This record gives sequence, structure tokens and C-alpha cells, in this order.
Amino acid sequence: MKKLQELLDQLRALDPNDPGRWPLAVRMGVTITLFVLAAAGGYYFFVWKSQHPMLVEARAKETELLNSLEGKARKAANLQAYKDQLAEMEKSFGAMLRQLPNKTEVPNLLVDISQTGLAAGLQEKLFQPQGEARKDFYAELPISIRLTGGYHQMGNFAAGVAALPRIVTLHDIEIVPASKDSGDPGGLVLNVTAKTYRYLDEDEQGDGGKPGKPGKPGKPGKPGKPGKPGKPDTGG
Repeated sequence: MKKLQELLDQLRALDPNDPGRWPLAVRMGVTITLFVLAAAGGYYFFVWKSQHPMLVEARAKETELLNSLEGKARKAANLQAYKDQLAEMEKSFGAMLRQLPNKTEVPNLLVDISQTGLAAGLQEKLFQPQGEARKDFYAELPISIRLTGGYHQMGNFAAGVAALPRIVTLHDIEIVPASKDSGDPGGLVLNVTAKTYRYLDEDEQGDGGKPGKPGKPGKPGKPGKPGKPGKPDTGG
């Protein structure tokens, strides 16, 4: 305790304007302290300050890679479940394709749609197939239909269409009161567009069903130069 008190008294007695007269131990301690402070300052300004943004960027990249690795690990763990789901989707897609009629079955399907309206007790005023619109692997065939009858009969018609073995959808549904001169002033008129679909054959998909571009007409040939007239015969 006494030595510590003597050391404190010596430090208080030091003259800051004359460090040459300080005790050797004090001068060495101050020198080491200044060296450490200078080294720390140099490291901060010339190493840490310039490398810190790179460190932050590297840590962010590390976090991003870890998240990506976790996501891939989850997918790898669920790979078999994804394969089973894909097989189920392919099975369902095949079942839907089988519901699309081919070219030869479309006329029978149109008859089925028409008969569905008649079976529901509706009177058919219009049944007009429109132009076929080709998509990627199937063709869409819209049909303009106008039926007259009661509201419940129209509901039965919609239910009958939904029960058909082939895919038929109803669009642009409009129900209006029948006019007085229609013969059924108390009934309703159903205007609807029914759309059925058919699977395109391989030769119809892609550019198979598209007409080719007409060729360019050839350039007309240049007329030949007329020959020089011969000399007149002067006789012998």
C-alpha cells in the first residue's frame, strides 16, 4: 500500500514539459501506451475502416447462401412427395384429356347438347355452332343457343349439360322475359353460349393446321434485243 502511495506521489510530481527527467519505468510505460494507441488507431483507419464494408457484404452473402441451402435441403427432403404429386397431376391431366372428344365425336356431342335442352322441356329457337378456335393442343367450339321455357327447366338444362361425359361449359348466360308475340308470354328466353372442346391430332398441332405463306412471284424476264436487219438482196 505504501509503495502504491509513493508511485502516485511520483506521478503527481512529474513535469509534463520535461519528460526527459521522468523515471525510466514511467517513460517506458508511456512509450508503450502511445505505441499501442497509435497501432490501434492505424489499424482502425487503414484496416478496419476499409475492410468493414467487405465484411458486411460477405456476411450478407453468407446469410443468402445459407437460406438458399436450407430451401434446397427442404426441396430435397420433399422430393418424393413432389414426384408423387407430379404423377397424380399427370394422371388427372390424362383423365381430362379423355373427356375431350376427337373430330369424329363432335357431331354426336352437339346432338347430346341439343337433346339435353329438349329433355329439360325447353323449346329450341337457335342452335348455331360458330367457327372453331384452335389453342395449344385443343380446339374450342362455341355454340350460340336460344331456348324458351320456365326457370326450373333452364336449371335442369344446366344440370344436364354438367352431367355430360364430355367437357361443356356455359358462357354469356342471359335470361329475359319472352315477348308477347313469341307464343309463350309467361315464359323466359335463355340466350347462352355453350363451349365444347376437342383434342387436336398431331398433324393439327403447331403449324400443321396453318396455311403456308404464298410464294413471291418471279421477276419477269428481260425482253431480248431485236436483231439487225439484213442487207437487201441486189440480185445477180
